[in-house]
Amino acid sequence: MTLASGSKVGPYEIVAPVGAGGMGEVYRARDAELGRDVAIKVLPAAFSEDPDRMRRFKQEAQAAAALNHPNILTIYHVGEHAGSPYIVSELLEGESLRQRLLAGPLPVRKAIEYGVQVARGLAAAHGRGIVHRDLKPENLFVGRDGRVKILDFGLAKLTQPEGRAAAAEFPSMTAASEPGLVLGTVGYMSPEQVRGQAAGPPSDLFSFGAILYEMLTGKRAFQGETAADTMSTILKEDPPELTEANRQILPALERIVRHCLEKNPEERFQSARDVAFALEALSSVSGSALPLSAPARKPGRFLVLGAGVILGVLAASGLLALRRGPVSRPVYHRLTFRQGTIQEARFSPDGQTVVYSAASEGKPPEIFTTRPPSPESRAIGLSDTSLLAVSPTGELAVLLGSHPVQIAINAGTIARVPLEGGAPREILANGESGDWSNDQSSLLIVRQSGEHDRLEFPSGKLIYENGGAIGHARLSPGGDRIAFFDYPDRTNDSGSVIAADLAGKATTLSTGWADLNGLAWSPRGDEVWFTGDRNNSAAGLFAVSLSGREREVTESPGDLVLFDIARDGRVLLAREDWRSGIYGLPPGQTRERDLSWLDYSVAGDLSRDGQTLLFFEWGEGAGAQPAGFVRRTDGTPAVRLSDGTCSALTRDGERVICLTPDFQFNLVPTKSGEVQPLTRDKLVHVSAQWFPDERHFMFFGGEPNHGRRVYVQEVGKPGPRGITPEGATVYGRLSHDGQWLAQAMGAEYKTFIFPVNGGDPRVVPGLEPGEVPVAWSADDRFLYCYHLGEIPMKIFRIELASGRRSLWKQLAPPDPVGISFLSNVFIGADEKSYVYTFNRKLDVLYLVEGLH
Repeated sequence: MTLASGSKVGPYEIVAPVGAGGMGEVYRARDAELGRDVAIKVLPAAFSEDPDRMRRFKQEAQAAAALNHPNILTIYHVGEHAGSPYIVSELLEGESLRQRLLAGPLPVRKAIEYGVQVARGLAAAHGRGIVHRDLKPENLFVGRDGRVKILDFGLAKLTQPEGRAAAAEFPSMTAASEPGLVLGTVGYMSPEQVRGQAAGPPSDLFSFGAILYEMLTGKRAFQGETAADTMSTILKEDPPELTEANRQILPALERIVRHCLEKNPEERFQSARDVAFALEALSSVSGSALPLSAPARKPGRFLVLGAGVILGVLAASGLLALRRGPVSRPVYHRLTFRQGTIQEARFSPDGQTVVYSAASEGKPPEIFTTRPPSPESRAIGLSDTSLLAVSPTGELAVLLGSHPVQIAINAGTIARVPLEGGAPREILANGESGDWSNDQSSLLIVRQSGEHDRLEFPSGKLIYENGGAIGHARLSPGGDRIAFFDYPDRTNDSGSVIAADLAGKATTLSTGWADLNGLAWSPRGDEVWFTGDRNNSAAGLFAVSLSGREREVTESPGDLVLFDIARDGRVLLAREDWRSGIYGLPPGQTRERDLSWLDYSVAGDLSRDGQTLLFFEWGEGAGAQPAGFVRRTDGTPAVRLSDGTCSALTRDGERVICLTPDFQFNLVPTKSGEVQPLTRDKLVHVSAQWFPDERHFMFFGGEPNHGRRVYVQEVGKPGPRGITPEGATVYGRLSHDGQWLAQAMGAEYKTFIFPVNGGDPRVVPGLEPGEVPVAWSADDRFLYCYHLGEIPMKIFRIELASGRRSLWKQLAPPDPVGISFLSNVFIGADEKSYVYTFNRKLDVLYLVEGLH
């Protein structure tokens, strides 16, 4: 179908043709409603002639539209025009990778850069269960800004003629195999595709390896005179060595490509995320022109990367064995291989066995032991138990029934148990962390006490107390000092590194950090090593002396978390991948939709009709500051509103309340208009809710160095009025009539009903300690609550007058692996639509030699 300029396809006006191919014709079009140019791909009318094929096209297009990632083409809309289906996507400016390769091979540095981007996009898609099946240079687009986008995700198999065996798993190709005809697409097929077998994520990685090979050499990895010859080559032969075509290619890069091109899918990389990590570690090395001690990608940081990280990548991929004895560069030996979250890891007294706790494959945490270089881990028989510390004689301090109380902290019952196994002996309830004294006579503990955390050594003797949280406390090798993290606000993991003597005299060694999650003393006790970041980027490994001198030890493309340092300097270090996202059920729908946007999406509010989601991004995608967004729950693209977190949406959806960097509130328009200051006082503001009149708002915050409260304030007027005493938590909801506040209070998160206009609070009958409110019913007779830290999240509907309770929903993402926390639930006025936030953390534990 040929479309003329000025014609309409749905609400879009055709501007000009862009190109045509086997998948249809592409046009530039104008989206007048949102004031932007888009691309429209009109597919052949034959698609709509087959109802089953059309149904599958819509399913695949909807799945592709759910992929929100900077390295995947964004799809805005799918429709049908004059009998032909069409797809509306972002308009790209640049050229395909095929066009770029016409000029020959790419520089090694550029090939790695493009490879990392493609691998990241594949990882995002595979994480959603979507496989491309037709990855090739024609389906990779290089923008003018250097960003690579993967095109036609999930749609490739629909270009096949119907009725032939295994057609759904074959990439697009012409049916004939004429002598002399070289079919480019066939050269990127995986062996399993050639055999007509099912194509999973490893198949995409094979195609990716073939593309990476071609970017580096300018030649196709597999090519014969006919399609049959090419297929035979894929099944039986390996491509020539990369160094034959380009001597600047490092052996480490050659191994990565070869690992992608293994004939057996089980012998390839199993995760695109691992491929990205391996390539990212090489991203600072642009061939042999750079010395092995090349500086890292961030100026002034991490001066020891170079060949050491190359060795680390090879070890992480199983290409190097564990080395003993002195080493000059870091060597990484992977210890864990199951998908999940590592809570803690320690060296045992023999210095060889590693003890760790992990929640793998969606199961409760267990404690394991492993002894490198063996890849096997052995469970010691303690379920729903997390490790805290290992004593000099091999006794474990553990946490029973742990639940999250802060991003980097869990709480539960501290107990002790022999390493050989047995029944734990309980020591302390409401504990968070612990460490053994050198003589094993006592435990250093952190416990919840009212609104504060207490650091005690021995138990009962106060060393340090603050108004927020204390994390990862460790005794020095000499037993005379304690290092720990001080988190002023329990709602995040930002804070300082503190050292205290046994008399309680505390010194701040380093401050201004985020992502503080992992701490240990150096073997000599002259430094505290820790993992964190200051630039809203990946957390690296740092060290600070007792005099406050800081240095960076190492970094990686992903977040690092430190667990332990042995007496000989070997380190237990994990590479972790944090993600936060949003799932929701839009009005009138029966299946949840993934409403995540970038890498750390957090729900801030939901409109009463359930059709508009207010959320904010708090990860690398947002940049140096968190950023607020608004989007429709039907999955249409998000619109960025403001820097800062946003937490209150007016009924008409035209104004939201967002935080400034100095924790004040602004009134931000969602469409047009100026930003207006709401508060400019000495209080620390965190989150807000509108009253029904939308002339008043309620907010959670407080005075510096004081416990948090809930306040009410009138727009345009100073002087907030407190509703609750100090000790409020972030978990509170205002009734629909604005007369009552359901608010969780104290370390036990006990919920009370506060009269907004003054008066004594009352307890909700039938409500259990630890259950926090998420919504009121439309008539304010019922309260929706769930137990904090519980996965899956069981939301109960509780009648305020009688305390009668019934289960409303049980919420959890479809993939439970790595889910560490569920929160930020908002329910629409229909009491059917909803959104909620999930946190996912996936870790790989390494034993590292050579860090100094």
